[in-house]
Amino acid sequence: MALQKVLEDRSNNECELCNQKDTELKAYAVPPKDDSKPENQIVVCATCLGKITEVDYADANYWRFATGTIWSEVPAVQCMSYKILTKLKDTDWAGETLDSVFLDENIVEWANAEDDLAQEPHKDCFGALLSAGDNVVLVQNLNVKGTSFTAQKGTVVKNIRLVHDDPTHIEGKVNGTAIYILTKYLKKN
Repeated sequence: MALQKVLEDRSNNECELCNQKDTELKAYAVPPKDDSKPENQIVVCATCLGKITEVDYADANYWRFATGTIWSEVPAVQCMSYKILTKLKDTDWAGETLDSVFLDENIVEWANAEDDLAQEPHKDCFGALLSAGDNVVLVQNLNVKGTSFTAQKGTVVKNIRLVHDDPTHIEGKVNGTAIYILTKYLKKN
């Protein structure tokens, strides 16, 4: 994609990651955002773009520039730098940089959003995909911890919520009580 004037000016015709002056500079939309706005994009050289698109972080030393670019004033550059450093967090220098930097919560959410989207989906006992707001039916009696009742087989749980970091659990209400339920004990209604 050809660089927009605003990106050319912002980058000073250099890769915003490695600072290489390159005739093949490209605009790269930092996932999961698209290229509809310049503030969603960074200007990168062909080398950085190739490594990013191929998810090539094998040469950790190549990415050392991220220890400096994480401090950029451009949110998209901060986001991409955070993503790079996170991939390399087991190296001393990347881990130390991540520990020393404080980023706006929105930048961290943006950086983690792509990985969050790639998480394993929630599925019922038959493998049907579950979404927030779905109605499900219990396929067996469940003793509800912390209460004095048993959720009966066949009970409909309406308007479920997905447990963000655990695809084996959902949250729903049974008898007016919010409970966590293992997905293997329910089917999509």
